[in-house]
Amino acid sequence: MKKKRLLLVMVLMIAVFLLSCSQKGNGPQPGQVKENDDSDAGQVSGEDNKNLGEKSSDNTDEQSQTSEGVEPVIVDGYDITASVTGTPLKDAYKDYFKIGVGLNGSSPSTDTIRSAAMVEIIKYHFNSVTYTNLMKPSYLLDQKGSIENYKNGNPEPAVKFDTVIPGLEFCKENGIQMRGHVLVWHNQVPDWFFREGYESDGEFVDKETMLARMESYIRQVLEFTQKEYPGVIYAWDVVNEAVEITDGSFETESGFNIRTKYDGNKDNLWYKVIGVEYVEKAFEYARKYAAPGVKLFYNDYNTFQPKKTTCIIKLVSYLKEKGLIDGIGMQGYMNLTYPGIVDGPDSFKTAISEFAKLGLEIHITELTISSDDKSEQSMKKQAERYKEVFTVLKDMDTASGGNANITSVTVFGLMDEYLFYSNDKTYSRLFDGKLQPKPAFYSVLSVVE
Repeated sequence: MKKKRLLLVMVLMIAVFLLSCSQKGNGPQPGQVKENDDSDAGQVSGEDNKNLGEKSSDNTDEQSQTSEGVEPVIVDGYDITASVTGTPLKDAYKDYFKIGVGLNGSSPSTDTIRSAAMVEIIKYHFNSVTYTNLMKPSYLLDQKGSIENYKNGNPEPAVKFDTVIPGLEFCKENGIQMRGHVLVWHNQVPDWFFREGYESDGEFVDKETMLARMESYIRQVLEFTQKEYPGVIYAWDVVNEAVEITDGSFETESGFNIRTKYDGNKDNLWYKVIGVEYVEKAFEYARKYAAPGVKLFYNDYNTFQPKKTTCIIKLVSYLKEKGLIDGIGMQGYMNLTYPGIVDGPDSFKTAISEFAKLGLEIHITELTISSDDKSEQSMKKQAERYKEVFTVLKDMDTASGGNANITSVTVFGLMDEYLFYSNDKTYSRLFDGKLQPKPAFYSVLSVVE
């Protein structure tokens, strides 16, 4: 009897052992990871990207995690996890100034807004954007419509907004503001806009006709953006690059060095048709139609060159006396050695200090620190330069007890090797060609962390 009981116990033990082995065989083997049914979590198609960030986090524990404990974010094939985690730049600098980024693109098909991956990074880090091209007069003025208006007895130019609506919609939907760039510039404004009947072969119109056209254009642009997208555009570059210091390319009567030529021997048609007062008139019309609270800026490059600094101060002081201007836009094109930041030739810090004395707002509008290559050494030097620039801006800002009322700083593009351009060799941005944060990104963040 005892032998039978012992045999029965042994049989039961063997059965339990075999059942246990069978269950283990169905699990992952060493080195394998169980396939997750939600393997697409974190991936976003071009159509669905606008919903990213709105997804509830209630089921976070059910979603797959990386070894670092961060859910991977893959958009349009780009792993942007590192670019949308950590402290957002806009939050890091919230006590100082807005952090903006340029929306690049030379046509609607190459607009930054068309990239779901770039859009997600912009939403995460920036609270201001600027169209680098698509809001300029050459894109908004409609020659066919203007000719039609003229033939029908309407002297006003026709203006269209198809190139900027995507960016304006993006801002409206995501609570991001925009710098308007630019209303009046000698470049990227069509020649026909200054001619009789808006015809390419027409004679140049007289001064009064051109002033009327300028006013109409500014009014139409401001009325459209303010009516359809109220509160989105918080500042306008009213006039761009009107001051020149190259001999033979500026007038000498006003004391402002207003540009007469550009790119060698091309005429500044605003000056050719209207004269020096085109600058003042542009601000006068912008002030007339701008909504309350919208700030008006004069914007220029090489503002750190002492002679140009002096001329800009003369012009802006004149406009300030008339109540026509709210701020100065310093573009900020630099390379790995020029200009001097704190000191040295054409010091950036010195120029800011001089402009600050005017008591106006200061925007850094097109910050670009270029490099000829993307070598480790060059990217390290670039990061040092970006850190030096942002340290100066932070320390000089009124929030730090300085005398400069810096309210917005814009890097003029998001990524190197722009994904919509073939063979692009730009290496000046904070994110690389794979949309990963560069050393320059971390150096900017380190100034306030």
